[in-house]
Amino acid sequence: MSYIFHRNLQNEYPKAVRGEGVYLIDQQGKKYLDASCGAAVSCLGHHNQYVIDAVKSQLDKLPYAHTGFFTTEVAEQLATLLVERTNQALNKVYFLSGGSEAIETALKMARQYFVEIGQPQRQYFISRRQSYHGNTITALSVGGHFGRRQVYQPILNRSHHISPCYAYRGRNENETEQEYGLRVANELEQSIEELGANQVIAFIAETIVGSTVGAVVAVPGYFSRIREICDRYGVLLIMDEIMCGMGRTGQTFAFQDEGVTPDLVSIGKGLGGGYQAIAATLATHNIFDAINAGSGNFQHGHTYIGHPSSAAAALATQRYIDKNNLLENVRVRGAQLSEALNQRFAEHPHVGDIRGRGLFLGIELVKDRIEKTPFPADSKLDLIIKQIGMDNGIIVYPDAGTIDGKRGHHILLAPPFIIESSHIEEIVDKLDTTLNSAIEHISD
Repeated sequence: MSYIFHRNLQNEYPKAVRGEGVYLIDQQGKKYLDASCGAAVSCLGHHNQYVIDAVKSQLDKLPYAHTGFFTTEVAEQLATLLVERTNQALNKVYFLSGGSEAIETALKMARQYFVEIGQPQRQYFISRRQSYHGNTITALSVGGHFGRRQVYQPILNRSHHISPCYAYRGRNENETEQEYGLRVANELEQSIEELGANQVIAFIAETIVGSTVGAVVAVPGYFSRIREICDRYGVLLIMDEIMCGMGRTGQTFAFQDEGVTPDLVSIGKGLGGGYQAIAATLATHNIFDAINAGSGNFQHGHTYIGHPSSAAAALATQRYIDKNNLLENVRVRGAQLSEALNQRFAEHPHVGDIRGRGLFLGIELVKDRIEKTPFPADSKLDLIIKQIGMDNGIIVYPDAGTIDGKRGHHILLAPPFIIESSHIEEIVDKLDTTLNSAIEHISD
């Protein structure tokens, strides 16, 4: 009997006992290719000795110091590295323990910024349908995925949602990508004007939508128009890169491919590669300066922010990526994986769309490829794919509710940055077997 309150109370979970590179191994000795890095976390794979040694070394020096009393050298070094990666576009870093905390921090920072500059009437956040920003009440409130919000709807905070930039489902046949991008981006301006131009705090969006839709990349020009609208109305732009950031797309920050700079960006997962729990929110000098010149105190905090061993893990993870030129490997292997998926599945009768960037790729599943008809919402196709995949020795990240929080299924792939060509072949082969078996299962 397990005394753990597991995520799924009906499941019996295999016990992971060790990791070797891109593989996890259970107590029976079975190997699983981690093709999703859990939830896009384990970017360096499992058992990277360089990172492990860095954590051990930090624990020998200093296990913990509360940030209400001290800073630490390792946290200062990590903050410097992150700011340098933005080319000083964002130049202050607030460390957290996880992605939901990092989003909560960005939302609070945005609200306090307006209080400090004499605009306390600003109270609304706008986000997008089918987005996901974390599981705290405030983070879930700004998220736009019906399925994840439904149970908690009565206790969620006020929030407002516009259409996602989801061309596979949203672009009209007579629209160019540019026209479509402008149309859905302009919904932000409409929403701001409806709420009141001086009432909105920020617009928050995942740079590339991850778990809820499956690696949906905005069409070119979309975020440039979003930035223009935010600037026009004095609204802050918050970009959520918890899942898609820190090298996952082949750039340190996913927004660096969009030609815009947010006012706040939240990062996590690949920041520390799973070797310790860590996330962060980065802010521009405007936000920091306003709070510094005002109250001088950010009304926020958690016990384990800036934890030395977590900072050590993240610093070592990022240095290892640099030393081994892994961002280039993400770009190269990402292109290879995308090509391999398209070669195998582009004409598959139940694959509607293959999308993404770098090693952050999604496959949208459909019952009918021509009509884009989804499988029944109650088919549990996502859960069946997950289980059959594990039976076949591969871990992928399937989910349901792709279209509107109720209908649709997809698979997210986010393998480690260290993958090689042989791993790509293994991913595609095992995914092929898994997908066909899962569809056959629900068709019986």
